[in-house]
Amino acid sequence: MTSPALGEIGVWRAGAALTPDLAASLERLGYGALWVGGSPSGDLEVVEGMLGATSKLTVATGIVNIWTAEARTVATSFHRIERAVPGRFLLGVGAGHPEATEEFTKPYDALRRYLDVLDESGVPRDRRMLAALGPKVMRLAGERSAGAHPYLTTPEHTRRAREILGHGPLLAPEQKVVLSEDPVAARELARRTLRLYLGLRNYTANLRRLGFTDDDLAAPGSDRLVDALVMHGPPAAVRHGVRAHLAAGADHVAVQILHAPDADPTTDYRTLADILFG
Repeated sequence: MTSPALGEIGVWRAGAALTPDLAASLERLGYGALWVGGSPSGDLEVVEGMLGATSKLTVATGIVNIWTAEARTVATSFHRIERAVPGRFLLGVGAGHPEATEEFTKPYDALRRYLDVLDESGVPRDRRMLAALGPKVMRLAGERSAGAHPYLTTPEHTRRAREILGHGPLLAPEQKVVLSEDPVAARELARRTLRLYLGLRNYTANLRRLGFTDDDLAAPGSDRLVDALVMHGPPAAVRHGVRAHLAAGADHVAVQILHAPDADPTTDYRTLADILFG
């Protein structure tokens, strides 16, 4: 087997708006992949729904949490999906963050054991990816999977990740976007989402490695931090910010649009497609 085609730009999405209809719309708009966020359950039924509604879109998990989804269950689900829809599913797995999981101990060792079980269960290396931020797990992603799916990062992190991975392994960072040219409104919307991550030490440790300070990371986050993590502004600035990951060595960027509560996600992803593909 080989890794499914992702294209340069995909969509990262979680929550109630993650529906088969949305998947079909994203495929029509030209996105190459849909990343299913929010730690989907090990039965991966949500993935089957997305694949069933599309004909060429790659569906990836971003990510299955190793503490809440047992490896053999996930492997069984992978093979079920592969029999039904060959070649379009990419299994992203990761250790999540310690604040959410009582069992969170020595995540690197736990990831290795999880990958051992996936090996034993016949899940091919090139059909799985690892959530990776720090150098140690990044190297593991390159050695034991198709590559890395970093979350909440910057193009500078992408550059460093590519140096660690070398040529060959896939690198598919997530990138947040707000479709607003009003910096005050855009930052306000961005901070609603970033608030959670500023309390999670795996993310804050990674941001400190990238040069952000305690002042930047203090809630609700400095303008410097918000602007680095969430692209906003005129269409040209959004396009440049997303494609900066590709210039830094990414193979694919999974874009997550942060919406106002009453926004229509399909409309926003159509607007973004015009910006990125037009």
